[in-house]
Amino acid sequence: MRIPGLAPRFAAWRVLHDVRHGVAFDVALRRAIKDLEPDDKRLAHELAAGVFRRRSTLDATLGGAIDKGLASVRADTLDVLRLGAFQLLHLDRVPQHAAVQTTVGVARRLGGRRIAGFVNAVLRRLGHSAAVAVTDIDTDPDPDTDPDTDGVSDHPAWLVSRWLSRYGAADTQRLLEWNNTRPKLVLQPAGRSIAELEAMLTDGGIGWNRAPFDLGLVVDARRPTELPGFAAGAFFVQDPAQQLVARFLAALPNGLLYDACAAPGGKALALARQGHRVIAADRQRARVRRLAENAARAGQGRVTVIRADLLHAPLRRAGAVLLDVPCLGTGTLARNPDARWRVTLPALTTLAARAARFLAAAAEIVEPGGLLLFATCSLEPEENEEQIARFLAEDRRFRREPAATVPSEVLTDVGDLQVLPQRHGADGAYAARLRKIAG
Repeated sequence: MRIPGLAPRFAAWRVLHDVRHGVAFDVALRRAIKDLEPDDKRLAHELAAGVFRRRSTLDATLGGAIDKGLASVRADTLDVLRLGAFQLLHLDRVPQHAAVQTTVGVARRLGGRRIAGFVNAVLRRLGHSAAVAVTDIDTDPDPDTDPDTDGVSDHPAWLVSRWLSRYGAADTQRLLEWNNTRPKLVLQPAGRSIAELEAMLTDGGIGWNRAPFDLGLVVDARRPTELPGFAAGAFFVQDPAQQLVARFLAALPNGLLYDACAAPGGKALALARQGHRVIAADRQRARVRRLAENAARAGQGRVTVIRADLLHAPLRRAGAVLLDVPCLGTGTLARNPDARWRVTLPALTTLAARAARFLAAAAEIVEPGGLLLFATCSLEPEENEEQIARFLAEDRRFRREPAATVPSEVLTDVGDLQVLPQRHGADGAYAARLRKIAG
C-alpha cells in the first residue's frame, strides 16, 4: 500500500543520514529532494532542518518515551523517531495520525515490521502525553544570568556560555530564538532593478517586503529557482548582512578586485553590481562549479571565475582584496541548521589560526594604497576583532579605514562592521576595512 506523504519523510531521513556521515547539509538536501514535487521538497527541507534545530530537545523527549533510553536505539532508527517527534511537537498543521503513519512507513521501509512496530509504539506514547519534560529547569532561575530554557539545550553549552558573558541573558535568548527559526529568502537585484524585481514578483503573485536596512526583498517563497526571473539572472539570493559587507568595502569603481574565497559568490555578485571588475576564486572544484554557475547567471559579465588557492595566489597585485575566510559560522546557525552540532572549541582554534595565515597571504597581494576587506560570518571574537588586532600589531603597513557606506548602528567603536542577528534581524557578520599605506 502506498502511503501518501511518505516520499518527503523518507527524503528528510536521507538528509539526516547523509549529514551524520559527513555530507554537507545543502549537498545532502539537493540529493535527497531532486525528484520530489515542489510541495514535497519544501516539506522535506522543513523536516530535516527542524530536526537539526531541535535535536537536543527532541532527544530528551524521546528518551522519556523509550524504556531502555536513547542509547539502546540504532542511529538510523533514532533519526526516524526524531522526524516523527518533530512533527508531533512542532508541526501543528500535520495531524497526529498522519505524522505517526508516515513515520512508521519510513521505519518499515528501512527496518521491516519489527522496527516499524517499535517506532509506532514510541510515537503513540508521545502523542498521548499531555506534557513532556524537555529539560530540567531550575525552580528559581536568575533573570539576570539565565535565559529562558527554550533553545538553550538545542545549542552547544560552551557556546551559550560564551554568548551569555558577552551579550547578557536577554540578548542571548533572542539569539537562540533566532537560530531556531527558519530564515527568510532574500533576493538582491542583479539583471533587473529593484523596482522591476518588485513588479515581477507582484505580477507572479509572490508576496514580498523590504529587507532590513532596505537591502533586498524578503519573499514568501522557499526555493529561488521557482521564482520569476531566476533563470534570466534578474536576482541572486543573499542575506542583507552580506550586502552590508559588500557595501562596507566601497573600493574604487575602476579598480581590480580579487575575491579570494568567493564561493558561492554572493559578495562577488553584489560587488559586480556596484561596478567592480571581480576575479572570484576558490580552491575546491565543487565550490568553483557553483560559483561559476552563479556568476554566469547573475554576474552581468563582470565576474571572472578561477580555481585558485590563496596561499598560492594566481596574481601578484590587486587594488582591493576581499577575504571572506572560512570560519565557525556562528552567525549563520539559523541558515545552516546542522552546523551547531559541528562547532567546537578546537575547531574555533584551528579556524582562527588558518584565518591568520590567509590574512597574511592576502596582505601581500594588496598593492600600496589599496584596500583589504577581512570578513567572516562568525560572532566569535577570536575570528573577528582579536584576529584584526593581532594582524595590525604585526603588520604596520596597514591601518583601519572605516567607511561611511553602511548605517552607524552596525559599526563598532573602532569602525569595524558587526551585524548581530538578535539586534539587526539578519545573519551575523563581521568585517574590517584596512588600507595599505602607500610607500
